[in-house]
Amino acid sequence: MAWLDVTLARLADATAWGYASVGPTAAEPAGLAALALMAHGRHAAAQAPLKWLLGQQAANGGVGALGGDPDPAWPTAWSVLAWQTAAKVERDGYSAEAYREAVRRGVDWLLEAHGKPLEQTVHLGHNASLIGWPWVLGTHSWIEPTALAVLSLKATGRREHARTCEAVRLLIDRLLPDGGCNYGNTAVLGQMLRPHVQPSGLCLWALAGETDADGRIARTREYLAREILTQEATASLSYGLLGLAAHEIRPPQVESLLARAAERTLRRTPAAYRLALLALAAPHDDSRFVPDSIFPTDALSTQNVAPPATLVP
Repeated sequence: MAWLDVTLARLADATAWGYASVGPTAAEPAGLAALALMAHGRHAAAQAPLKWLLGQQAANGGVGALGGDPDPAWPTAWSVLAWQTAAKVERDGYSAEAYREAVRRGVDWLLEAHGKPLEQTVHLGHNASLIGWPWVLGTHSWIEPTALAVLSLKATGRREHARTCEAVRLLIDRLLPDGGCNYGNTAVLGQMLRPHVQPSGLCLWALAGETDADGRIARTREYLAREILTQEATASLSYGLLGLAAHEIRPPQVESLLARAAERTLRRTPAAYRLALLALAAPHDDSRFVPDSIFPTDALSTQNVAPPATLVP
């Protein structure tokens, strides 16, 4: 995959990791860049974003979205995932112990952070009493920050923690009856919302290994396997593939889908955020440096895995 070599080279040479090609470094793109580089064996190159994240960790353990600002700190989850991966090896003067300490403090922040429950009304289509994580402290729990926190807690051995278990219930509750999810609501004023690939992929990634009574997870797999073939947006395609990979599903077209997305992205001056997502979604087999319990080993194989017959559009 020639596009992957170019993508990894650009990530390895980067000195800033942001949402735009020119602009400030942000915690989410930095965490994604570190994870993508480590997943493909570029451990030395991953040290720069990892060290930047260490420098952003506040006294309370949180990592703010933008450099120098401790709030909002929802990207703490990405930092924990990256540090947990880095803690498995010694690299370039930063010992595994330094990363383990950052993980401990980051997890402490995550366990203290709570979304705000709302009064249940007939206008809300979800269980508003379930507590996950918000974008901003003091507000309601939403799908994406909750899914990220679940990934981090599972990766650090807290799959059975009460916060993780309640958050898993929240994510399943927010899935739409026919599969997939929106930003957090299922229905508003009696109107069922439409699913979107990006939050659906992230939610499915966090729900790896989980089951539900009414089949919403299975229908979400079916939704993503169908919709992923039409995706052109880099982030949506990448998150969709990551969600399917976590359930050991690799569409046969995965390499061509990623290659086309990479060609579009690389034609412009690409941001680290998109480059990292593409690289992280690409098949790879270096499972030693990927967070525990996040990717099944089979999904990391460079061999594409076709979805079950029921998932073929």
